[in-house]
Parts: sequence; C-alpha cells; structure tokens
Amino acid sequence: AALATDSWRFLGVYLGGRIADDSDLLVLVRAMATALVAAVIGNLIAFPTGALASSSLALRAGAAALGFLAYFFLGKRILLGICVAEAVLIAGLALGG
Repeated sequence: AALATDSWRFLGVYLGGRIADDSDLLVLVRAMATALVAAVIGNLIAFPTGALASSSLALRAGAAALGFLAYFFLGKRILLGICVAEAVLIAGLALGG
C-alpha cells in the first residue's frame, strides 16, 4: 500500500516545483481536491455515522453553514471556520440536538 501511494507523492514533489502556480493543470488539481473535500463534507451531513447519526440534519447543516459564514466574514481563516462549526455541533449535541 505504501508503494502505491508514496510513488504518487514523490512524483508530486518532483513535478510540484516545475509547475507554475497559475497553470491550468494546477488549477484543475485544486478544483478536484476542493470538490472531493466538499463531497466528503456533504456525505457526512447527509449520511452520518457514529455520534453524528444521533444528531438532526438541521444541526449538522446549521453547523456547516455557520462554520462557512464564520470563515467568510472573519478573515477567511479556515481554522476559525472549523472551530465555529465544531463548537455549534458540540453545543447542539450537548443540548440534545
């Protein structure tokens, strides 16, 4: 398994220094990575497992929305958006949501 994944990582490091930041290829790679992260988040909201399965859809969607709003309006800091979303989710679960 390490050989299958590490070879791509080494290739990425090798090619990464040779590709311009604004090249079409790198824009495509960024778009695909962002789409994959969005799909995982959407899957966690729509089809939760574990502790999230006991929460309501409104709480999960609300936490994601408030996290995004915090990210957008508080300086586009990813960590801050994540912390707000987690805080809303934890508070909602603690209140029985």
